[in-house]
Amino acid sequence: MEQQHAIILENERVRLSPLTLDNFHHLYAIAAQDKLVQYSPSDIAHKEGLKNYVETALEGQRKKTDIPFIIFDKATDSFAGSTRYMHIHWANKVLHIGSTWIGREFQGSGLNGQMKILMLDHAFETMGFEKVEFRVDERNMRSRKAVEKLGCTLEGILRKDVYLLDGFKRNTCCYGILKEEWRQIKAGRS
Repeated sequence: MEQQHAIILENERVRLSPLTLDNFHHLYAIAAQDKLVQYSPSDIAHKEGLKNYVETALEGQRKKTDIPFIIFDKATDSFAGSTRYMHIHWANKVLHIGSTWIGREFQGSGLNGQMKILMLDHAFETMGFEKVEFRVDERNMRSRKAVEKLGCTLEGILRKDVYLLDGFKRNTCCYGILKEEWRQIKAGRS
């Protein structure tokens, strides 16, 4: 099993480094943006909520089920948000990429696609996983289109699956991509 704390993923556009209690303060202003995580059950809009969010991610890291990252956008020389590998099932070689949120000023800039490519490539080629999944609120068309653009397949919808902060119980779209599919997609990009 790979050393989780040592993972840094980077290309010319983005750097994903470990999210820690020492660096999460860089995300205060972004997390406080109105309705940034409207499709998520996470309460990060206030400093204490964001700290709890990070502590939960770090507890998952200690349990070897999560690997949280802080996102740094090289194009703007600024921190942009957070993402993580989560629900890691080492024996079955399946993990999720999720808990992703970036500031509004970074949305639509290509940053999200660049970081997802890094994460998919690392999960398949370095960590040796065979499948990566994404869970997306059925109403979040922007995120659904983004994972479909990566080559993910809608595998099903979990009805009334997760309560959100406003009490709404969302339907969750389950997307997946297999290692062999990712390799075909990469070959097509070359």
